[in-house]
Amino acid sequence: MKGDRVEIVVDAGSGTTKTYEVEATRAGRRVDIAQTRGTVEVSEVTRGGTAVRTARFLSGRVIALVEHPAADEPVAEEITPTLRSA
Repeated sequence: MKGDRVEIVVDAGSGTTKTYEVEATRAGRRVDIAQTRGTVEVSEVTRGGTAVRTARFLSGRVIALVEHPAADEPVAEEITPTLRSA
């Protein structure tokens, strides 16, 4: 679904980390995660199953995978009140 995104936090060595993000950029696309033979693969996929964008990481370096589903409606905490001048 458009707006779905996955954050990947990777150990970059020397005590530092790097964060990567893969997002479903168009309607009908989704983000898939696959773990195979020591790698983690995050892909943006079309309705037909074709991978548009893929990011691959060594599983030993991946610290966290954080999925952020797209919100259909804003949550009350996300709504910011507007100020009107009197």
